[in-house]
Amino acid sequence: MSLDKATVRRIATLARIEVPEADLEPLAGELSGILGWIEQLQEVDTSAVAPMTGGTDVKLPWRADVANDGGMAEAVTANAPDAQGAFFTVPKVVE
Repeated sequence: MSLDKATVRRIATLARIEVPEADLEPLAGELSGILGWIEQLQEVDTSAVAPMTGGTDVKLPWRADVANDGGMAEAVTANAPDAQGAFFTVPKVVE
């Protein structure tokens, strides 16, 4: 598939990419080359290849699903500009 400058300009507009006029012709050649490679890949017979769901069969370790509060309320609120106990205080925004 061969792309012309007008098509590349339209693609750039749709992608919200600013491409200078001088770069349109070289970019059209590069994109045409990429599309040529894709066309070649589509000709490969993959009917006997099983689909992959991942790169490996590694099982990830599970951790216990235990709820906790982190136990660090003082450390979390230490840098707050105005904290009361384990809570952040914020200015009132609704009257």
